[in-house]
Amino acid sequence: MRNQRVLLLVEIAIFAALGYVLDMIGFGMPQGGSVTFVLVPVILIAFRRGIAAGLVTGFLIGLLQVVTGRFYAAPLSFEIVILQVAIDYFIAFMVAGFAGFLRPAFLQAFENKDTKKMAFAVIGGTLIAAFLRYLAHTLSGILFFGEFAGDQNVILYSLVYNSTYMIPVFLLAAFICTVLFVKAPRLVLPNR
Repeated sequence: MRNQRVLLLVEIAIFAALGYVLDMIGFGMPQGGSVTFVLVPVILIAFRRGIAAGLVTGFLIGLLQVVTGRFYAAPLSFEIVILQVAIDYFIAFMVAGFAGFLRPAFLQAFENKDTKKMAFAVIGGTLIAAFLRYLAHTLSGILFFGEFAGDQNVILYSLVYNSTYMIPVFLLAAFICTVLFVKAPRLVLPNR
């Protein structure tokens, strides 16, 4: 039992470090946000070990970004910046762990050797991860980055702006995870 817990913690640490590194690969948007591969390790650990492991991994990715200075803070007071950073980094990456909601569907499809249902479970989990992250960034945009909207509606601006990078993030992660999980399901099965 103790070895299993240690193995889980090591996997979480490895996937968090991998997510941090993969977040450096891609291209950034002019006012924040970027198209990277950061969701892939969070989704992988969420499908491999469950929602809690995904949440912790996402939280650690956000923590790594903050402690290494790889974050963008709104030009506001210190107290408000803390809330903005919490939403944009800790919460936004942490909620991607909810991709694990579709882990049981994936495992059932794997047992039935139904690759189509496996793919649907992975795409659905990726959609959950990307959508919840999108909501966090959109909320942050509405609350803290309204000056970028100019004369436009702040809510609409944040919805549109954040979709410009989160849709490609979703598509990349869905493609990569689907190919990985369907072609190499052992990545998702820790005890096999």
